[in-house]
Amino acid sequence: MDAIAGEAGVAVSTVYAAFKNKRAILKEIRLAWHDRTRAREINAEAAGQPDPERRLEMVAKANRRQWELGAGLIAIYQGAAAADREAAAELTEALGGRRAALDRVVEGMEKSLRPDLGAARAASILRALCRPEVYQELVEESGWSPNEYESWLSETLKRELLAAQA
Repeated sequence: MDAIAGEAGVAVSTVYAAFKNKRAILKEIRLAWHDRTRAREINAEAAGQPDPERRLEMVAKANRRQWELGAGLIAIYQGAAAADREAAAELTEALGGRRAALDRVVEGMEKSLRPDLGAARAASILRALCRPEVYQELVEESGWSPNEYESWLSETLKRELLAAQA
């Protein structure tokens, strides 16, 4: 709260008056991030996409945008959650929403999935590959471009989730 007040040039009490608590601030930051990335809209559109390959390409695009424009937000959330129960509750809510959005992408794809995968297992693979740590490792640590990451994620999701085309 002190850092936010300092950056805004206002008293800490002004920040609390505007937002009430850390959870409210984090939620506003998250909502602004979602507006900027459009990841929610892209994932929702992907969930309704009938072509499973295109669906996964859209998820890769949403994921890339989400982490490219806000990977640092995860560190803010984790740091705040470690020190504050309200912030931890906001993080839990945010992660729950993300999990549900990615699970919706897999719904209705059962006939397109690899024969050895059920929807639940496919959803867990999708969630694992879309974690921010994967983006950070490949782009920030290993020097991949965001385009290379998006292409890799798209192809990997297709290979890992979809049945081979005859």
